[in-house]
Amino acid sequence: MKTIKIAGLIIFVVLFSAVPSFSQDGASILTKMDNVLSAPKDRAGTIEIILISKSGKEKIREAEMIQKGIDKKIYRYTKPESQAGIATLSLPDGIMWLYMPAFGKPKKISMLAKSQAFNGTDFSTEDMDTRPYMDRFTPQLTETNENGYVVEMTPKSNKSQYSKIVVTIDKTNYYPKTMIYYDKSGRKYKEASYIYEKLDGYWYAAEVTMKDLKKNHTTKIKLTNVKFDIGISDDEFTVEKLKPPDKS
Repeated sequence: MKTIKIAGLIIFVVLFSAVPSFSQDGASILTKMDNVLSAPKDRAGTIEIILISKSGKEKIREAEMIQKGIDKKIYRYTKPESQAGIATLSLPDGIMWLYMPAFGKPKKISMLAKSQAFNGTDFSTEDMDTRPYMDRFTPQLTETNENGYVVEMTPKSNKSQYSKIVVTIDKTNYYPKTMIYYDKSGRKYKEASYIYEKLDGYWYAAEVTMKDLKKNHTTKIKLTNVKFDIGISDDEFTVEKLKPPDKS
C-alpha cells in the first residue's frame, strides 16, 4: 500500500512540476520576445557583414544602422567601395524603400521583391522587417526544454516566402536563440543563430549567423559600437535621406 502511495505522490509531483513550463502560451512568449527586441527608444551601430561561400571563402562588408522604435530603420553600406551607398529604409506598416547608386533614386520594394536575397546575403528583405513578430505570425508553443521555449510561427500573409519559422526563445530573458525557416513546400530552408549581449539594460544581437541550407552559403553579421537612446530624430527616416547628399 505504501508503494502505491509513494508512486502516486511521485506522479503528482512530476505532473505538477511540469505545469509552469507550459503555463505560458505561444502568444505571450512571442510578445515578450517582441518586447525585448523593441525595448530601446532608438539605437545606432556599425555592422560587419561576412559572406562565407560553401568553399569557405569570405567577403567582408560594412554598414551603418540607425533605428527608432520598432518600425523606422535605415541600413546603409559603407564598405567596400563597390557597395557603398546602397541603403534600405523601413517604415511603419511594412513599407520598405531601397536606394542603389545605379538607380539614381529610391525605389519602393514590393512584397515579391521582399522574398529575394538582399544584396548577395542570405537574408531576404522580408527577414529585415522590423515589425513585431506577433503582427506578422500566428504563434504556437510546441515544446519547452532546457534550451528554451520552442514556438512555431505561421505567417499571417500568404505572400510570405515561408510556410513557417520555428524559433527557440531563451526562457529567462526572452530573446531568440535560433530560428529555422521552412519554404512553401515545408522543407527546411535556412537556419539562423543568435548571440545576445546586454548593454545599458538592453539585450541586443551582437552576432547573427544565417545559413542557406540549399546553397550551403552563410552570412554572419556582427554589431559593434552600438548606442541606445541617443535621441535620433524622426527626420532621419525619410525617403530623401536614403540618397547621399550631393557633394558638388
